Amino acid sequence: MSGIENKVLLVDGMALLFRAFYATSYSGFIRKTKAGIPTNAVYGFIQYFFDAIQTFKPTHVVCCWDMGSTTFRTEQYDQYKANRGAAPEELIPQFELVKEVVQEMGVPNIGIAGFEADDCIGTLGSRFGTDTEVLILTGDHDMLQLVSERIKVIIMKKGKLNYAVYDLDTLWTEKQLTPQQVIDLKAFMGDTSDNYPGVRGIGEKTALKLILEYKSVEGVLESLHLLPKSVKAKIDLDIEMLQLSRDLARIRLDAPVECYLADCIWNLQKEAAARKFEELEFGGLVKILGEAEEKVDQLLISFQEVATSKMDQ
Repeated sequence: MSGIENKVLLVDGMALLFRAFYATSYSGFIRKTKAGIPTNAVYGFIQYFFDAIQTFKPTHVVCCWDMGSTTFRTEQYDQYKANRGAAPEELIPQFELVKEVVQEMGVPNIGIAGFEADDCIGTLGSRFGTDTEVLILTGDHDMLQLVSERIKVIIMKKGKLNYAVYDLDTLWTEKQLTPQQVIDLKAFMGDTSDNYPGVRGIGEKTALKLILEYKSVEGVLESLHLLPKSVKAKIDLDIEMLQLSRDLARIRLDAPVECYLADCIWNLQKEAAARKFEELEFGGLVKILGEAEEKVDQLLISFQEVATSKMDQ
């Protein structure tokens, strides 16, 4: 009898939604319903979502979201992400709309006040990754710190069906880094997107050189006497920000997420999703549901065969 292994896809919902919005709005045209509700980001999100489903064939799916701009990180450092402007007006109503679509498809929406989507993904990856293959779909390279023996990070690249898949070997081959070193690199160089500075005056090139030579933040601090005077002076001056930046960069693995493997079996609710698609005037996407349903049926049959086989043993 055939058998399949569990494979959990953790979707960085915010990454997909923002990518879809900007990919379809740069020309100035925003897709809207007849009632004037903007839907371009939701439409693109659905396309990205099902592209990933068909490419990676998960047995379980969860979608994770940010829940506002106030988090434990902004409490630690009030300038965290303070450089970011308001979301485009046409995108704002689509934040809740996309969650409605995800819910109607039968996929759990996960978001915890005070935490970022990254922390929910990190927590679920840590939880499921003990005995299950986990795939993280995102555009955020910070997620590379979550790579492990059972966790792969899928970075969406420009273009359709264009992914960079990172496991431990790929991360080392391409970047000469371990997952922990991804965090330590950010501790030194900071993150202009998230608006924390790291050690002022140390950029990516110097930070990478330090990590490659001394392996970690601790290794660098133990070897300060070996560093060029200018680099040592910068670190001495910003030692507290170095430690804070590492804390800000580290994705939490202990967010209070109430979601377990049985909650997120990929079982597309085709009829409910089709109704929602029709409501949003997504007629062109209904075909996707039929194709995805066939894949789901195949997975469910395989699950039943595995369960029967185990009962017979």
